[in-house]
Amino acid sequence: MADVPRLREVIEASVRGLQANDYTPAQIEGALKSVYGVDTQLIADGTYFVAETDLLEGKTIVACGGWSKRKTLYGGDQFVAREDSLLDPARDAAKIRAFFVHPDWARRGIGGMILHACEKAAVDAGFTRLEMGATLSGVPFYRANGYLEIEKQQAPLNDGEVLPIVRMAKKMA
Repeated sequence: MADVPRLREVIEASVRGLQANDYTPAQIEGALKSVYGVDTQLIADGTYFVAETDLLEGKTIVACGGWSKRKTLYGGDQFVAREDSLLDPARDAAKIRAFFVHPDWARRGIGGMILHACEKAAVDAGFTRLEMGATLSGVPFYRANGYLEIEKQQAPLNDGEVLPIVRMAKKMA
């Protein structure tokens, strides 16, 4: 929980730096206020991972991402459409959630390392399927990691805008 302020910084930098080609400034600002953000339930559940690096100033978080055994498909603490009831691994798909990489650290394999840690942990918890609400910017990354596009969705934002996302899924061996 002590890392929440730094997580917020990474999320904001990631969204502003890596999603500008896929979303309008209004969508980005609306998403930062109403959808994107830290999900402290993932932290409390112990299903949120961070990657940090040693700099001259000390360790700093450069990326984060998690998986969930709860029904919420996407959205941080401020997202009003949360559904925190537990999933049944025999019936439901675990959720891949809240992946953000600081743009200074993008495309170095960090997101993939976190994704594989999440997949392993979800499988270890008994899940055989995974799904997510991927941003348009994230679709190529998830596709390259074996996820299939299921449907296009519109995440409502507080300001009346909508954020196009893609529900994606993967079966685990």
